[in-house]
Amino acid sequence: MPLWLMVLAVSSQVMVVSPVLPRIEAELGIAESKLGFIVSGYAISLAVFALVVGPISDRVGRRRVILAGTGIMTAALGMHAFANDFWSLVGVRILAGAAGGALTGSAVAYVGDYFPYTRRGWASGWVMSGFAVGQILGVPSGALLAEAYGFRSAFVLFALVCAVAFVMTLIFVPQPDVERGGSADVRSALRRYRALLQQRSVAYSAMAYATMFFSVSSFVVYFPKWAESSKGLTPGNIASMFMVGGVASVIFGVQTGKLSDRVGRKPLILASCWGTTALFLAVPWFVVGNLTAHVFLFLAMVLVAMRVSPFQALLTALSGARERGSLMSLVVALGQLGGGLGAAMAGSTFGRFGFTGCAVVAAISVAFTGVFVLVGVPEPEPEAA
Repeated sequence: MPLWLMVLAVSSQVMVVSPVLPRIEAELGIAESKLGFIVSGYAISLAVFALVVGPISDRVGRRRVILAGTGIMTAALGMHAFANDFWSLVGVRILAGAAGGALTGSAVAYVGDYFPYTRRGWASGWVMSGFAVGQILGVPSGALLAEAYGFRSAFVLFALVCAVAFVMTLIFVPQPDVERGGSADVRSALRRYRALLQQRSVAYSAMAYATMFFSVSSFVVYFPKWAESSKGLTPGNIASMFMVGGVASVIFGVQTGKLSDRVGRKPLILASCWGTTALFLAVPWFVVGNLTAHVFLFLAMVLVAMRVSPFQALLTALSGARERGSLMSLVVALGQLGGGLGAAMAGSTFGRFGFTGCAVVAAISVAFTGVFVLVGVPEPEPEAA
């Protein structure tokens, strides 16, 4: 439950940025072309701190890192209440990204430490269902609060949720009894990351994560703005759309995790990647109003559910407990760098080619995700894992 609540809070505060971007633009007077940097600042900060924290979690244990991350995230989200211009908002997003860097890889590594491989799809599905509930309750609540009381209120809401997650982690989350890693100094960490990237499966996994996050950022950052300005959706429609997407994640998230325990991870990941490619390409022509936008996001989240839990479970089998934190942090960091680059480029793509350009770029990127998984990421035998 504490990890689930932490995922809910952290994922909600990331997802809510996209639907409240029009409010941020209006309240702070930020130029449209700069909006993507609010997303990329968080992503780049997360990537950098994930690389720093990964070896530390191997050394000191996941529990301590998760406690530190939830504490810092609580403070960073509370500080959003004082953001009054572009740079102060980017600053608090960078601080939140640092906390996200501590949490993202450590949470997945914790599941790998605590559960056997044959149960990790199910366990990842349950933990990541916090992401889905965040879509159902957190993001719509945050978006409606932002519309009524200003964008800052959404982040204060998630600061309170994250504070509860911190207390519950302190009380209920044990440190798994696994072998700890060695030194966490900079030189040792760099050697460890270099050795990991020299492994074919890790290198391809990193490229898959980078293109996957690039795709999401390329598509999502300007989707609500396009839907409001071109298709007539209201802020309430955007909130309910994310709620419907969350329902899809709840329905399919745990079930696809369990299914991957039985049939393997790669078939579901590949079906998700190439299904998402087709869906992204169709959106500019088939989303014509509120109903079709809701149908699109429902289908998109079904495909995400097919990919996220199986991919995370697959990644935890690529190394032992001594290096699992470093591995997950490395892959997540490169994924976030891809996401940050996608968000930064989305502004110019949207300005030159409209949302159709963003959708095409996103579709090509997620198609490459499938190629990298197909070619370079093996499906381990349960006994070997």
